[in-house]
Amino acid sequence: MTSIHPHSKAKALKPGSRRPAKELCSECGLCDTYYIHYVKEACAFINQQIAELETIAHGKSRNLEDENDCYFGVHQEMMAARKKEPIEGAQWTGIVSSIACEMLDKGIVEGVVCVQNTKEDRFQPMPVIARTSEEVLAARVNKPTLSPNLSILEQIKESNLKRLLVIGVGCQIQALRTVEKELGLKKLYVLGTPCVDNVTREGLQKFLETTSQSPDTVVHYEFMQDFRVHFKHEDGSIEKVPFFGLKTNKLKDVFAPSCMSCFDYVNSLADLVVGYMGAEFGWQWIMVRNDKGKEMFALVEDQINTKPVISQGDRKQAVQQSIPAYDKGVTLPMWAAKLMGVVIERVGPKGLEYARFSIDSHFTRNYLYVKRNHPEKLDNHVPNYAKKIVSQYQLPDK
Repeated sequence: MTSIHPHSKAKALKPGSRRPAKELCSECGLCDTYYIHYVKEACAFINQQIAELETIAHGKSRNLEDENDCYFGVHQEMMAARKKEPIEGAQWTGIVSSIACEMLDKGIVEGVVCVQNTKEDRFQPMPVIARTSEEVLAARVNKPTLSPNLSILEQIKESNLKRLLVIGVGCQIQALRTVEKELGLKKLYVLGTPCVDNVTREGLQKFLETTSQSPDTVVHYEFMQDFRVHFKHEDGSIEKVPFFGLKTNKLKDVFAPSCMSCFDYVNSLADLVVGYMGAEFGWQWIMVRNDKGKEMFALVEDQINTKPVISQGDRKQAVQQSIPAYDKGVTLPMWAAKLMGVVIERVGPKGLEYARFSIDSHFTRNYLYVKRNHPEKLDNHVPNYAKKIVSQYQLPDK
């Protein structure tokens, strides 16, 4: 059975071996701390152990016979939501920031691990332990680059913090859960966001320059449920580029190898997950995974409007067609891409079915990436739920 107790199993690494995952390293930051000694147990790309850690975090692992469990992980409830009064400058309406601020203001936690940006570069991540609401709000807006969130783990112990909220993505949270018992905390809360296709800072620049008409003024962007990439610019304008018009032939290699071999899109090990892809356009998607997540959600329940999630359409044909298109780097002329985007927006998958479309598209792509580039890892690295999802589709033999 996979070890989930690094304090008794971890072995010291050889001197100079600072990135044991090598090219698959997601730069989560663990290897930048003295917790590097646990990396062979903790790293999501060396020792995939989501099912075991789900049982530790949530009291059970996902039921593969239940479609929602299989796709979205263990959860008590899910809903669509948005703040009644959005936070100015937030990428969405500010639900993540609001929860973090409430937890600090009410003294539930003493610090929040989140990611601000450097003064020189709005896209360069700078992990911090926020102690005030102002410091939390300075971290609003996603940073679409690899971020060493766990590099601050040493500060946690040195600061004698006992109650902590960590905001992070799947690979960071798997490592965090594995070393959780080593941190000396009395209470740890984990607020997760779904994550897919991060890039290095250089890769981000290539993506912006290849895709946006004004790359230097982009404040943030997101691949949205209307099958368009939405770029928000400094002047508040929104630029929309159809998925099908992306220069795939130029961008196939821009995403980090770790993201191309990741199967935890939905952040399975967080207590509460806040994203967007399972909700209708304009709404956020919330998954309460356990009782801690329920406690966190309750802090902002009176600040938000909620409604049930929907599931409409059929994703499977679109996913099957996307497999060879991505594989061959097919790029449509912009007029055709816009037309296809309009049609799919009207008749394509929505709500949870859109989320499944996104998961299927990435899992099939990532399965092929691992099979081709790391065949020795394929069986152990791909979780059983991902194998079941991928098995619905016909993949190239090579």
